[in-house]
Amino acid sequence: MRASGPGSYPPGMELREELPADRRAVRDVHLRAFGDHGLVVADLVDTLRNTVTPDDGLSLVAEEDGRIAGHIMFTRSLLDAPRRLVEVQVLSPLAVLPAFQRRGVGTALVRRGAAALAERGVPLIFLEGDPGYYARHGFVPGGGLGFRKPSLRIPDGAFQVLALPDHQPWMTGTLVYSEPFWRHDAVGLRETDTE
Repeated sequence: MRASGPGSYPPGMELREELPADRRAVRDVHLRAFGDHGLVVADLVDTLRNTVTPDDGLSLVAEEDGRIAGHIMFTRSLLDAPRRLVEVQVLSPLAVLPAFQRRGVGTALVRRGAAALAERGVPLIFLEGDPGYYARHGFVPGGGLGFRKPSLRIPDGAFQVLALPDHQPWMTGTLVYSEPFWRHDAVGLRETDTE
């Protein structure tokens, strides 16, 4: 799949599913994009990768001239709704190499991933992230729509959701992250030790 149409991403950028040969380059993208937090994110990606199947989850890369410039991952979690558990997807993480940032690479990855998940009948995509960035892609604060965050350490504005066409009004409740997010302590913010 090629990124096409109007946009600020580089011409010729190819968006495609991650391949086994991309693993080292994807890890490098996260290490470089997330700075001090990069090792936690890269290790999380390595663990989450094992949960992605052809029918569940999605791992996409943006490639330009043979170089992986960005990566996005969507993985299965659950929504503890009053009627029943609902399978949803969590967008985490999204990373773009510093040299490719502010060129539309992240936007192209988010849009392509959301479109693919909508085609699969996924009802909701959740994330923790910058509301200013993700609002441009249709994400809204989850608390105002009856969703509860999985940890009190997640700032209210950062807990966001995108409702896709298969979402039904009764699908509200608490997001339950999959186990790897807890194992890697990649949920919410930790207090920093200032002593």
